[in-house]
Amino acid sequence: MDEALLAIGEIVERRRFAYAVTPNVDHTVKFRNSAQFRELYGRATLVVADGVPLLWAARILGTPLKERINGTDLFERTCEFAARSGYSVFFLGGSPGAGASASAKLMQRYPKLKIAGCECPPVGFYESAEQNEAIQKKIRQSGADILFVGLGAPQQEQWMCDYAEGAGVSFAIGIGVSFSFVGGLITRAPVWMQRNGLEWLWRLGKEPKRLWRRYLLEDLPFFGMLLRARLKKTLAQRQT
Repeated sequence: MDEALLAIGEIVERRRFAYAVTPNVDHTVKFRNSAQFRELYGRATLVVADGVPLLWAARILGTPLKERINGTDLFERTCEFAARSGYSVFFLGGSPGAGASASAKLMQRYPKLKIAGCECPPVGFYESAEQNEAIQKKIRQSGADILFVGLGAPQQEQWMCDYAEGAGVSFAIGIGVSFSFVGGLITRAPVWMQRNGLEWLWRLGKEPKRLWRRYLLEDLPFFGMLLRARLKKTLAQRQT
């Protein structure tokens, strides 16, 4: 986490736009199935693993990662860092009221935090060039240094790639549902569940109608991908 924050600080100081992605199991499956999603990830400057199963997979494949960097934790720590450093932030997306709630909570926690703006556009706005450009202009006029985009994958990655640089920010990061977590609209899983890879089960229990398909159907290919990768690595080792 400290290395990620250091990298973000260097990016902002350079004043050359860059964006970050936070892969999890769902993103990994999308990455396999979508050339467009792979391109969006390929353009990212910073990639951090948001998902305990990715740490398990990396260990199984002999390429261990240092630490899980949860997107919500990174959102909060980046706001803390921005408050200390004098950078301003902008919140884009989330469910109605989530960005405003997160803004209020973070201002209480970090009184020096400069929140340049908060925008919750209507569903499907990213399909309208006119609406996107209007939001882009609003962010640019706010003078924000860092942009947090909570639109869910792949919309948030696509928006960052297409519009964030023109919005004038130095750094952008997709954070999914983190506005709702920080704002208290959705309760996060207990820490023990987060550490043991069970956060998905907690979220499924909280939002079954919205998340059952993702967790119980769409994400299952991840384990087949991991098995094939492990077998391929084992065969390669036997041949050398």
